Amino acid sequence: MYLGVDGGGSKTAFALIDRGGSVVAEYETSGSYYLDIGLPSLKDLIDSGISTVVDNAGAEVDDIEYAFIGLPAYGEDSRMIAELDSVPDRTLRPGTYTCDNDMVCAWAGSLGGGDGINLIAGTGSIGFGRYEGRTARCGGWGELFGDEGSAFWIARKGLQLFSRMSDGRADPGPLLDLVRREIELRQDLDLSTLVLGEWGSDRVRIAGFAQLMYAAAEQCDTQVIDIFRQAADELYLLAESLRSKLRVPAERELSISTSGGVFKSGDLVSKPFLAALNASPSVYRFRSPMFTPVIGAARYAAILSRERL
Repeated sequence: MYLGVDGGGSKTAFALIDRGGSVVAEYETSGSYYLDIGLPSLKDLIDSGISTVVDNAGAEVDDIEYAFIGLPAYGEDSRMIAELDSVPDRTLRPGTYTCDNDMVCAWAGSLGGGDGINLIAGTGSIGFGRYEGRTARCGGWGELFGDEGSAFWIARKGLQLFSRMSDGRADPGPLLDLVRREIELRQDLDLSTLVLGEWGSDRVRIAGFAQLMYAAAEQCDTQVIDIFRQAADELYLLAESLRSKLRVPAERELSISTSGGVFKSGDLVSKPFLAALNASPSVYRFRSPMFTPVIGAARYAAILSRERL
């Protein structure tokens, strides 16, 4: 059997598939972001999750031929790579697993482990791709100076626009009264206290402000709609940069898929993003996700097992 683990900040999913690709067992537990829970707790969580999914399958750990374990923040601190590579070593045999960033799970699930790229635009944004054995990532630099096109980036742009509208530096649009009403501001400057104080600059809560942006766009706020168009442009740049890093010839058709809530916001981002792909001198083929990320991780484990022979 092959084991896939899709780690994340809020949940961690485990799946076992057999050699025919059929799902044998699945299990889900809490988040595996080591910066939040610490390495010892991460090791315990992975060990417990592997044991549970194996028990659910009525199998033994030794029945796992190979495993792929996607962990949030893997590869973003070179000093921690060896530590994260050792996370499953109390349970899995040496040489029978690979650890990497959880973005790989989304790519493997979307494209079934085939050549192509996957863009993720949720709270943050990142892209990963594989072509003729080469792999590359792009984006994922964090909310302070990266994550372009993400919900956090859209929300930050929206907060800036609200402040400019309030000051008179931008023409007032539907966003102005919408925020005042929905957040129940006594005065506009109270928004600063809310974001920096009550929200504590929490990235997830700030990203949630993007919902008000969607509402303002539905009220035909042209300045807000332009922010969503800019997000699509940024995500298109991720795709083009990944394609360049993977050294894919412009005339070669490359599969591309998308994941994350931003791409599910109707036509606000997806439509201009697809238009940019269609207008590109490079050839793309858009594909809907084939599998969930955790099943993708298990299928990628099978691919890695064959490649190491």
